[in-house]
Amino acid sequence: MNRRHFILTGALAGSAGSWLHAQAQPAAGRKPVILVVGDSLSAEYGLKRGEGWVPLLEKRLAEQKIAATVINASISGDTTAGGRARLAGLLAQHKPTHMVLELGANDALRGLPLTSTEDNLTQMTKAAQAAGAQVLIVGIQVPPNYGRDYTRRFEAVFTKVAGNTKAALVPFLLKGVADGPDAAGLFQADRIHPTAAAQPRMLDNVWPALRKLLAGM
Repeated sequence: MNRRHFILTGALAGSAGSWLHAQAQPAAGRKPVILVVGDSLSAEYGLKRGEGWVPLLEKRLAEQKIAATVINASISGDTTAGGRARLAGLLAQHKPTHMVLELGANDALRGLPLTSTEDNLTQMTKAAQAAGAQVLIVGIQVPPNYGRDYTRRFEAVFTKVAGNTKAALVPFLLKGVADGPDAAGLFQADRIHPTAAAQPRMLDNVWPALRKLLAGM
């Protein structure tokens, strides 16, 4: 990822209520296991261990007395193809009840075909659902220099996948970070990756949709 792409952000999509009940339901009474499959936005890139939004999620679950296990399987630089290639092993190893899917930014940076990104996200979502996990998809936004048409079509990929698979969708992982008045101060020197100060806002964007899924168990 280079400097001109600091606006490129992960955005998790948040679902409408009807979608929440359409996904495969985990076994009643089972302790939630949340698998996060993402890229550098979820992998604590440039942060001290424990500062990222995923570790903060663990703390929030504990504070709200929700006995859940969080597995962060995010890898900086990962693409949807990379995530798809390793997902079967992750599902077999961790047997998640929920999966947060935050991939796609690096597909755009590498100029990969939108059809491939859509197919990879679709197959990952279906595989997780077939394994009994409810899925929360991360959408991606690209900067205007990609062109209006590409920007629109790329963003639509995540909405389409969520709609076709009835997965949950959160609008924007970096809402209040990349588009806020203090955006410049919320990014690291590379102007791509959010600082530690931005991580609580990112969690606040993910939490409502994820909490709904957890409440449905």
